[in-house]
This record gives sequence, C-alpha cells and structure tokens, in this order.
Amino acid sequence: MKERISKIERVTKETAINVCINLDGTGQSDIHTGIGFFDHMLDGFARHGLFDLSVHVDGDLEVDGHHTIEDTGIVLGTAIKEAVGEKKGIRRYGSMILPMDETLVLSAVDLCGRPYLSFTAEFTREMVGDMETEMVREFFYAVSYAASMNLHLKVLDGGNNHHMVEAMFKAFAKALDEAVSYDPRISGVLSTKGSL
Repeated sequence: MKERISKIERVTKETAINVCINLDGTGQSDIHTGIGFFDHMLDGFARHGLFDLSVHVDGDLEVDGHHTIEDTGIVLGTAIKEAVGEKKGIRRYGSMILPMDETLVLSAVDLCGRPYLSFTAEFTREMVGDMETEMVREFFYAVSYAASMNLHLKVLDGGNNHHMVEAMFKAFAKALDEAVSYDPRISGVLSTKGSL
C-alpha cells in the first residue's frame, strides 16, 4: 500500500495554513492554531484517530477565531480527501458512539464523494476556553464539504460543554479511522456504481 499522506498549504488575506496528515500514522500531532482549546481538540482528533497530524495556522485572531477555525476545517478536509485518494479497498463507512462522562456522541461518516453535514448539539455557553461554541459546527461543515463526505454528528446526551465538544472531535476521529481503513475483502471501491 502506498503512503496516504497529504500536505496542503492555503494562504489568504485572513489566514496562512499548513496541514499535513498521515492516515496511517500512530496519533502523533504538532498543532499550533493560536486558539488553545482548538489545539486541544485537534490533538484529540489525531490521537484517537491514530492519524499523524501537523497543523500550523497564522490567522487574524485580532478579529476573532472564525477565519482560523473555518479555514483550518477547509484545509484539513482537503488534506483528508487527497490522502484517501481513489478509495480502493477502504471500508468507506465508519461510525462511533462515544461516551465521555455524562456526554454521549454519535458520529457517522460516508466517504461517498457527496458533501453533507447533519449536526445536532445544543451548547449552553458561548465559549469553551478561547473557542466559540458556534464555531464547532462551522469547523465540521468546512471539513465535510472540503472532504466531500457525509458527516453526521449528534450529541445524544450531554451537559458539560467541554465534554460535548471533545466527544464530537474524538467520535469523528474514530469514525473516520474506520472509514479510511482497508478491508481485504473489498476489491476496487465499495459502490454499486463502481466509483465514488
């Protein structure tokens, strides 16, 4: 199997972003976005998905965190899409129901080539650390559309906003890890159409 590694750079007037992801890594990460809680979430995504992930962002944080978080989602989604490649031999689908104390989160992924996000979470705080909770949906929307994946994220039970956000990132990581994993029984792509 060839290495499934992608390096993407994106520079705009608002952000300069470098992302490198290895889908077949061991969970190593090097994350610097300028937003501490977002760094923590991306580190959890790498560690629990067993992806090697490097993210370096220089964003207009003097405005707010919106561009940094949304644009990081765009670049990460693009890197995932490029690293997955032709999708031959992969499971395509992945899902996880992940508990974190009082919180329970469902994540389901389909690497079908059609972008869609279904997101259900009700936060009771505007911020968790230095990250706005409304940006959680914006991040996953950007990832799902840039990666051309179906992504469903649902907080089934919650309470603590930190736990809810963290469980979403970890559940997504586990579901994506399953979706990109190889199954020796699959020849070509897993589709009745013959392509994804």
